[in-house]
Amino acid sequence: MLRLHPFRYHRPETVEEAVALLAGFGEEAMPIAGGTDLMPNMKHRLFTPAHVVSLNRIAAMRGVALGPSGQHLRIGALETLADVSANPLVRRYFPGLADAAGLVAGPQLRNMGTIGGNVCLDTRCTYYNQTEFWRDALGYCLKKNGTVCHVTKVGKKCVAAHSADTPPNLIALGATLALAGPGGAREIPAAEFFVTDGIWNTRRAPDEVLTEIRIPVGGPGRRSAYRKLRQRHSIDFPLLSVAVTGDFDENEVVKRIGGVVSALGARPRVLAGWDEIAVGGRLEGRVIDALADRAYAQCRPLENIIVDAEWRRAMVRVHVRRALAELAGTARSAGNGSAAGP
Repeated sequence: MLRLHPFRYHRPETVEEAVALLAGFGEEAMPIAGGTDLMPNMKHRLFTPAHVVSLNRIAAMRGVALGPSGQHLRIGALETLADVSANPLVRRYFPGLADAAGLVAGPQLRNMGTIGGNVCLDTRCTYYNQTEFWRDALGYCLKKNGTVCHVTKVGKKCVAAHSADTPPNLIALGATLALAGPGGAREIPAAEFFVTDGIWNTRRAPDEVLTEIRIPVGGPGRRSAYRKLRQRHSIDFPLLSVAVTGDFDENEVVKRIGGVVSALGARPRVLAGWDEIAVGGRLEGRVIDALADRAYAQCRPLENIIVDAEWRRAMVRVHVRRALAELAGTARSAGNGSAAGP
């Protein structure tokens, strides 16, 4: 049985109190919301904080509502993934995000896990997410206590994979993340939040808290879709995730299109060159194939997940096509899928 180490549990009721605790205890403290990722990692001794600061009593970090002008949707960082997935405002304006939240793990974890926790999810690697006994037997890695990357065998850069479902959608939708820390509040675009460091892949400081997410609503022709490849549809982390968004005019002509893929590297990857292929025409067969080919050319997954990297790369074309077909209205609007799915 894997047991938790001894720690002190704090339950502040305001953002300011939580930030003060995190700053005061420094490296010995970590925040916790749903705990669906942190608690297993603590049992594996990947993190051993002496102080755990719960955010669950902070009412200001809850709620889903349109902003005063109706131009953006505010989602509190403590909203559960189950609630985000079922929320009528999220489903109306951002169906891709709603699908992504509804595909995280299983229902028990979605009822506990929060969207803020999903955004700040730790990167994953087959050589890292193991018990302490397993890691000690192999030899520790760059991400925890070691000096070598077992994936690349060379270099000093951790390549553990970004494995969260909601961030690719937030990036594609142009979302803004609000953070609070000892230096005050700040905002950062979701597209700039992640970095290529598998050890700490976000720009959030350890004593900062993600408080809310704001997403521009856009016009009536805006659409979004999400596809996820995983071994078991009911629980697993993604082997590949694809988020796409597009703006269309009344004649179904593409005005703007964008795509983000993840689970292939330490941060989500924004796909380049799509507008020059699709803008000004309809999102149909040849255009969809060209966009899928462009995505495939930009994606080269590493062997940091147990499934074959070349097969995962081949699935980029498949799942980009499916996401774009859904965006064009020619496929079912269910965001799930596998290599053998419809």
